[in-house]
Amino acid sequence: MGSISSASLRTERHKIKVKKRTFTRSGYPATCSPSSHSSSSSMANSASDSASPPQHRPQQEHAPPRLLWRSTLLFTFLAPVIVAVVLYRLDSFDPAHMPVHDLTYPGLKVLKRNDRMLQGAELLGLGVLRGPEDIVYDSRLNVVYTGCEDGWIKRVTLNNSVIENWINTGGRPLGLALRHNEFIVADAYKGLLKINGNELIELLTDEAEGQKFKLTDAVEIAEDGIIYFTDASYKYNLADYIWDILEGKPFGRLLSFDPVTKETKVLLHHLYFANGITISPDQSFLVFCETPMRRCSKYYIKGKESGRVEKFIENLPGFPDNIHYDGQGLYWIAIASEFSKFWDLAIRYPVIRKFVGIVLKYMGLPEMTKNGGAVAVDLEGKSIAHYHDPGIPIISSAIKIGDHLYCGSVDNHYMLRLDLNQYPAV
Repeated sequence: MGSISSASLRTERHKIKVKKRTFTRSGYPATCSPSSHSSSSSMANSASDSASPPQHRPQQEHAPPRLLWRSTLLFTFLAPVIVAVVLYRLDSFDPAHMPVHDLTYPGLKVLKRNDRMLQGAELLGLGVLRGPEDIVYDSRLNVVYTGCEDGWIKRVTLNNSVIENWINTGGRPLGLALRHNEFIVADAYKGLLKINGNELIELLTDEAEGQKFKLTDAVEIAEDGIIYFTDASYKYNLADYIWDILEGKPFGRLLSFDPVTKETKVLLHHLYFANGITISPDQSFLVFCETPMRRCSKYYIKGKESGRVEKFIENLPGFPDNIHYDGQGLYWIAIASEFSKFWDLAIRYPVIRKFVGIVLKYMGLPEMTKNGGAVAVDLEGKSIAHYHDPGIPIISSAIKIGDHLYCGSVDNHYMLRLDLNQYPAV
């Protein structure tokens, strides 16, 4: 065998380096196939791997962090929208357009106001009077009666604020009326009831024109004995009353009951949540409230105009509930809650009410009532004073007795009493 020269050695080393670079970049030696690796090439490859620096290989299987962040953010925003659109399309609830052309926001301005009526007010029966919805005064005994959520009509003595259970209707008493020793109850679930002197309960009527009452609401007794009352909705009961507001269709009725003939008449159909009712001092007309329309109207019951309806007051600063005459020239309209910008849009646009209904159905609604109070109105329908407070969620009745204003609430667990001389509207 011949000896190897230095030149030959340098040439051989150069070939090895070329092979190493070729193997490193291509994966196999340029002169070999994957199936024909020799042991020497394997050793060369091993030497090449240990000698060559590690090569950076792009990780194409993973998305860049910024792209992932953007995708997650986009999904976070789009997912609720997609779900909402799907629910909206599939839900059968179908709110209607309401006649809102005469409604304005924020409503009429009352010059004299007390916007902090809780300051100085007394909370009667705190924790005992649970949901005292309406109030009626018995001047003979100097007591007021109020219907509560547990079915009890409770009696409150005014001079010492003693509270006692009087009678339980077995339902949910709302409107109350007392005249000539007759005590009439509009029970939301039972219908129109009469409480006799011996405290027995008599059902007077619970349907008209073949249509059952779903929400017997307010009641008044005329001097001739005819009983006038409202069925706020013949579709929804008290527990579901908010759906009547959201659907925006006139399911309410104004009715009368004759205790002599036992006849129940529908005086007016197609009312928007027919609520409070009272009778004029001369007994010629009724005044009744439509809650979502923020208005009270006259309905004539005597004379040549009998049966005619006309405007009494509109664009109230909130949603009207019960209405009472104080015997001194003023009607007191309970304002359940203020009329906010949200409700202005909801009443105007059915699509908003549908979304509210979907949220209510699947998630429940947050507290949306505040600034409850009362508006005093003269015999011509002109607003005189407005009492309210942001801390009061709902006021459902207001009645002036002497120098005090008494307010009930379908939700609150007290009756509010305010001295009007000490805390007047200015």
